[in-house]
Amino acid sequence: MRVATWNINSLKARLERLLAWLETAEPDVVCLQELKCADADVPLDALAEAGYETASWGLGRWNGVAILSRVGIADVRRGIADQPVFGDEAEPRAITATCGPVRVQSLYIPNGRDVADPHFPYKLAFLKALAADVTADAAGALPFAALGDYNICPTDDDVWDVAEWPGTTHITREERDALTAVKAAGLADVFPRALKHPHSFTFWDYRNLDFPKNRGLRIDLALANPAFAKAVTDAYVDRNERKGKGASDHAPLVIDLDL
Repeated sequence: MRVATWNINSLKARLERLLAWLETAEPDVVCLQELKCADADVPLDALAEAGYETASWGLGRWNGVAILSRVGIADVRRGIADQPVFGDEAEPRAITATCGPVRVQSLYIPNGRDVADPHFPYKLAFLKALAADVTADAAGALPFAALGDYNICPTDDDVWDVAEWPGTTHITREERDALTAVKAAGLADVFPRALKHPHSFTFWDYRNLDFPKNRGLRIDLALANPAFAKAVTDAYVDRNERKGKGASDHAPLVIDLDL
């Protein structure tokens, strides 16, 4: 079985690339983030023609998450328990579903913007709620993974040059401690950088030629419970999907399982 996560950075803008990638990569389940479209605008027919059922949560702005599956979708849940609000609404940043033999959660963690911005404590509050939310699924017998754009580099080695990021979000102790608390609920990173290529980033900014210079970040993660983690046979970043015209600024993280 093949499971993937990908911050698509606009489903509408990247639809043709997504459909082509689905055909070549042949994932069974895909967690998407940053749809930037409302549920009513999700191209269900095009995705169904490609062989995928879709569960989504989007409001048409900067957020939005979805799960695509060609092995069925059941027990869909939008949001997380005690999810904090930003402004006056609960943003569409989490969706969970059972897809065949696995349960997955597609996550788009708040960016945080700046440590002095109100978005930063919102990010920390979201992660605190997430740590409590995943506890039941993490302890379950069903293979479970919380996948998505965490907007956190777990270690300094997950930044192309940590000296270029002094005092910024994504690398603060507060964020990393919050991520550690999520893992402490019973989840493990199935793509530890130390076991893979030393430059296995998942995000490269559009500016400053960051991608060709490989000035990237590893912020797209798959945190799995023991039942999921022990079934992993391979995990890789599909770096080729970051290349070319009209690419997202993220590349898909792909995980193969033996179930």
